[in-house]
This record gives sequence, C-alpha cells and structure tokens, in this order.
Amino acid sequence: MVIQQPQPGTVFRAYKISKRFDQDISAVLGAFSLLFDDAGRIATARIAFGGMAATPKRAHATEAALQGQFWTEATVKAAQDAMKADFAPISDMRSSAWYRQTVAVNLLTRLFVETAPNHAGTETRLAGWKEPAHV
Repeated sequence: MVIQQPQPGTVFRAYKISKRFDQDISAVLGAFSLLFDDAGRIATARIAFGGMAATPKRAHATEAALQGQFWTEATVKAAQDAMKADFAPISDMRSSAWYRQTVAVNLLTRLFVETAPNHAGTETRLAGWKEPAHV
C-alpha cells in the first residue's frame, strides 16, 4: 500500500468514536480530506465513514455539497443535509442507527470548528490529551 503525502493546502482529520479508544471496534469512524484552492474554496473533498454501512463507504453527496464552496457554517449545514442521502446506518450492539447518523453529522461540525479560519486553534479534545499517533 502506498499512501501519498497530502498536497499543500490539504486538511486531513480522522475521528474514531467507540466506547473505549484502544482495542475496540468503532461505532463510527470518519475520515476527512479537504484540499483548499488559493481563493479559500474547497477544491477537492474526500470523506469516508466506517460503521455507517456494511463496509467503509465514501460520502459522495456530502463531498459534492462541499466542492467549490467556501468553508463556512452554511456550507457545513448544506453538506450535513446531503449526508442524509449517503447513509442508512444500522442499529447493532455498538450503537443505534440514530446515534451513528447524529455522530457522523457532528463529526463534520467538529472538523469545521477545528479547521475554519475564524475558529483556528479551537480545542475539541480534553486539555493535555494527545492522540496516540501524536505522542
């Protein structure tokens, strides 16, 4: 497997939602890659979720709602509305379908809060917490 370095101007985040962080299967996992052009518009959006379908799946309607748009609250709201067309999650022992859909929508909000210029530096994790990959 070859994983390419992100292009300059790319924002990447992955969020795992599970009862325990380590050694637990995710209820939802969201991976987001946004490439911004020089004007500040989203040139390319790649979004995928685990736990929202039988296998990990791209959120094509959500991506389409983001591409070509400025990274604003209105853009996020439109993408969240589009996300409802991307998935029909199941309920199982890890979480309900309602919970999975709600978490997926909220992860897009989290991405926005962490990366939007007017929110730059906003912390969405516990103070002093470091992801294992960043230790």
